[in-house]
Amino acid sequence: MSIISDNQLIQEYLSGNNAAFEKLLSRYKQRIYSFIYSKIKDRDLAEDVFQDTFIKVIKTLNKGTYNEEGRFLSWVMRIAHNLIVDHYRRKKRMPMHEAQNNDHDVFYSISEPSQNIESLMIGAQIKEDIQALMLELPQNQLEVLRMRLYQDMSFKEIAERTNVSINTSLGRMRYGLINLRKLIDERNLTMTQ
Repeated sequence: MSIISDNQLIQEYLSGNNAAFEKLLSRYKQRIYSFIYSKIKDRDLAEDVFQDTFIKVIKTLNKGTYNEEGRFLSWVMRIAHNLIVDHYRRKKRMPMHEAQNNDHDVFYSISEPSQNIESLMIGAQIKEDIQALMLELPQNQLEVLRMRLYQDMSFKEIAERTNVSINTSLGRMRYGLINLRKLIDERNLTMTQ
């Protein structure tokens, strides 16, 4: 039994099959809600942003402006992120974020209050883009990048943790960075402020 791709479900939804969108929603609901809640820390507000995210997703799909080149989950996460930024912009402040050990938090922190709001938003967007792109890397490359960049582990520690040689962990890091650069180039993303 093969799993129906996101793009197939989108096409079915656009052809009038609302159940296809329900499948898409149930596929990612928990991950997207958890991401939103990790940034807002308020269940009611997180639920509102989650609903606004999917209202925007539906409107964009119905307008026919969804670009299938990107991955659906990355696209929805960016919409959610932008709605979170909009919320904090309306409040005239950005979220201060405490680092925790979960997949979303290790990629995101805002710390320089002396920067203007535009710089903070651009920096946050860059971090979100990198987070989404890293999730597309092979698992062994993603694991090494996380350990090295976000847990500040030495290559010796990484090799011991992953039961491979130091050279293998160095190679995975190198290929992970090469693949990340390729993804950045393919998506025409700008990684500077």
